[in-house]
Amino acid sequence: MAWVRFRKKDMPGGLWTKCPSCEETIFSKELSENFQVCPKCSHHLTCTVDERVRYTLDEGSFEELYTELKPVDRLDFRDKTSYAEKLEKTAEKVKRLEAMTIGTGTLHGREVVLGVMNFQFLGGSMGVVVGEKVTLAVEIAMERRLPLVLVCASGGARMHEGALSLMQMAKTCAALGRFADAGGLYLAVLTNPTTGGVTASFATMADVIIGEPGALIGFAGPRVIQNTIKQELPEGFQRSEFLLARGQIDRIVSRPQLKDQLFLLMEFLAPTSDEARPVSELLAAASRSTNGHSPTEGAEAAEGAGADDGAKNRLPEESGDEETPKKKRPRKKAKKNGKA
Repeated sequence: MAWVRFRKKDMPGGLWTKCPSCEETIFSKELSENFQVCPKCSHHLTCTVDERVRYTLDEGSFEELYTELKPVDRLDFRDKTSYAEKLEKTAEKVKRLEAMTIGTGTLHGREVVLGVMNFQFLGGSMGVVVGEKVTLAVEIAMERRLPLVLVCASGGARMHEGALSLMQMAKTCAALGRFADAGGLYLAVLTNPTTGGVTASFATMADVIIGEPGALIGFAGPRVIQNTIKQELPEGFQRSEFLLARGQIDRIVSRPQLKDQLFLLMEFLAPTSDEARPVSELLAAASRSTNGHSPTEGAEAAEGAGADDGAKNRLPEESGDEETPKKKRPRKKAKKNGKA
């Protein structure tokens, strides 16, 4: 029979991906071209390090640094398997030696220092090497006077390294403090999930904190908090939208618009020339994007949102309409000959 030729085992794997939000089955190649964003419900799926670099920087510009750094089992930690064995298996699986990748590249032609966390490597947990790489990225940005962009995705500090992992919170914060004192620009992108010691340290020390739509951002998880306080949590608790409304993050940017938004923020906050460039010139420069979408789409939306926010936040004394109304100028009396 003809149907016998088409067996399930003959179908290659990885061709389709099911969206965890709407359960839509999507062609994996189409999903990759759409920045790992579901075309039906706009859910942001997890990116690999290579995908994140490709979506953020100009094609072929990324130069990875300190690739030889790898963690050491200093505490001889053992669970079901030893920490050393777990590191070896994870590195072989994800083709990376640690949960943090750093390097330099160009974003619309402007050189930046980029760091990307890999959630596939032990949940993106922060150990000694992760803290060291973050610190090295900060020092490179400070030495070369470049903007720093860190893309965070983590479950928190790495328990296999005990107190050594907790020390990285102070270490990275101290490095970023020196960077801020030197006038450096640091932009953080918080993806799903960003929790624990990473949230409590370098992830939330940025000049501008950007959250991806629907990302879980917090210290302890919602289930832990609810079981501790024995109260029902608000809807959308610890999601990007919830935190934006309460001032914990500065803006939410969809992944297809992230590259252009980062460029605009860098040009506004740390312009390459002494004179500020008009928005039209910035958008023209951003048109060199290789991401395959309109660079003005995210920028126009951001400008519109900013204008609305500014109008809502104006105080009465700032507008001058309610407190200091304009006085009417008195009319001149007409002269007898009829001339005014």
